Amino acid sequence: MCGIVGYVGPNVDGRALDVVMEGLARLEYRGYDSAGIAVVDTARDTVATEKRAGKLENLRSALVTHPLPDTSTAIGHTRWATHGGPTDANAHPHRGGVDGKLALIHNGIIENFHALKRELLAERVAFSSETDTEVAAQLLAREFERTQDLTMAMLGVVNRLEGAFTLLAVHADAPGVVVGARRNSPLVVGLGDGENFLGSDVAAFIGHTRHALELGQDQIVTITPDGHEVITFDGEPAHGTAYEVTWDAAAAEKGGYPTFMEKEINDQPQAVADTLLGRTDETGRLVLDELRISEDQLDAVDRIVVVACGTAAYAGMVAKYAIEHWTRIPVEVSLAHEFRYSDPIVSPRTLVVSISQSGETMDTLMAVKHARQLGALTISVCNTHGSTIPRESDAVLYTHAGPEIAVASTKAFLAQITACYILGLYLAQLRGGTYADDAQAVMKELEGVPGKIADLLTHLDRVKEIARFMADTRSVLFLGRNVGYPVAMEGALKLKELAYIHAEGFAAGELKHGPIALIEAGQPVFIIVPGPDTPHELHKKVVSNIQEIRARGARTLVIAQEGDEDVVPFADEVIRVPHTSPLLQPLLTIVPLQVFALHLSTAKGLDVDQPRNLAKSVTVE
Repeated sequence: MCGIVGYVGPNVDGRALDVVMEGLARLEYRGYDSAGIAVVDTARDTVATEKRAGKLENLRSALVTHPLPDTSTAIGHTRWATHGGPTDANAHPHRGGVDGKLALIHNGIIENFHALKRELLAERVAFSSETDTEVAAQLLAREFERTQDLTMAMLGVVNRLEGAFTLLAVHADAPGVVVGARRNSPLVVGLGDGENFLGSDVAAFIGHTRHALELGQDQIVTITPDGHEVITFDGEPAHGTAYEVTWDAAAAEKGGYPTFMEKEINDQPQAVADTLLGRTDETGRLVLDELRISEDQLDAVDRIVVVACGTAAYAGMVAKYAIEHWTRIPVEVSLAHEFRYSDPIVSPRTLVVSISQSGETMDTLMAVKHARQLGALTISVCNTHGSTIPRESDAVLYTHAGPEIAVASTKAFLAQITACYILGLYLAQLRGGTYADDAQAVMKELEGVPGKIADLLTHLDRVKEIARFMADTRSVLFLGRNVGYPVAMEGALKLKELAYIHAEGFAAGELKHGPIALIEAGQPVFIIVPGPDTPHELHKKVVSNIQEIRARGARTLVIAQEGDEDVVPFADEVIRVPHTSPLLQPLLTIVPLQVFALHLSTAKGLDVDQPRNLAKSVTVE
């Protein structure tokens, strides 16, 4: 939800400020309601802060007018507002104590802050914001006065807090020290040479080190220029898990594109290819050693439940069609925020598959924990190494899409679908016989899909033109059947997120059961048409749907495979995608809809990378 950065190192050439501001720029996708920074000013024995509502540029401007002193110790924050509106006063960092020597930043929600605040108000503690974060700052300052040790003070506070949180704190009486704590919220350590880093994402420090340390649940980390120490919330020594980040800072830059989203759309051939890489042996058999679940356990699975939110849930819906077809195992897709409140029925033979780009989606994390409590097997499909959901799951299947900065997901969606296909094909392989033969054939076809996506991306100029012409459109509908149905819903979601207009995705067969009442003269409707070789004559049925809405005045924008001439008489526009087998079509048919949403939003003059009211990773319920 919010982006946090911490740094300790040498006090030379303003490095601490530069590192933290650079980290905030890389993390602004996590929240852009306000931003702030705090530094330990050893010359004045205090903590100096600067913070501003609005985007990071406002903070940059403020730092030009009111420069902060050089320092070796700094923390920074970019906020997605939860408690209290996006104002200067509510921006982080928040100070604590009568002397204001402590500064704290926070990601998450402290659920019992009202009770804690009443306690502090009774002690005549004054507050200057509406946030839950300032409560934690005041508690920490009071605890530091007692212990005179920032780590021990943090230990004394975290066990009083309820909810999800990552906290970072500095104190003027502890220069060269940053202390962080995490519960159900992301925090990763960057390990440097004579300097160390903290961040809610490795993007915060990837320009300075690729060496990282993932922290476990309920852990406190203390960094100094020369090292780090980790303890649990019980005060016991602990050790994080070290790993090396496999992408560099350039992967998080725009690469010459005007927006991150456009870059990430064009990254998709590589994202799919990298997610497929290394999944088969020399004979073509799928090999998924990373799953850490025995073949016997997976072979005994008799039901699959996919839990996810938003775009990831639509990836799960695509996976449902494919996995059921390839394995004949029933698959249910449940919105993660509904799963644990629906009294779900699972058993040790139920496989719960969570899908989350960030690995920190709070609703999905809580669903995974609940599934494990009920005895289910859990597998995470995730794009972020070291994140919480994979660590809370029995196994993980990583996508390899690289960093996705734009809030509206594109390449992560395709990578998630690809990873789910791999999982489904692996389960089919375990069943042997014709299931295994089909799995090898599909994997071979999947390997050719990145090239088809790359080719498709060079033939979408007409889609861009249509988007610019439709800049004033108030409503767009999307229709699809089978795997085209979740594609329709994802296409509508992209338009809602980016263009702020009414958009709905419908199952095409549902049209005559109510939604056709929305059709009037000029109403734009995208129709995702299955290939002519799709079973159950679905192609003919969708062509009939096109005729139904065209007869009522709709403007039909048809996405169809190359060579499908049956749609031409009934389409105002035909957008061609390369031929592929029916279940793999979503990897292609979604791409024109992503491009359409991007360019319609751009034509409206909107910020496609940071749409209003949204954050990249939703780390609160």
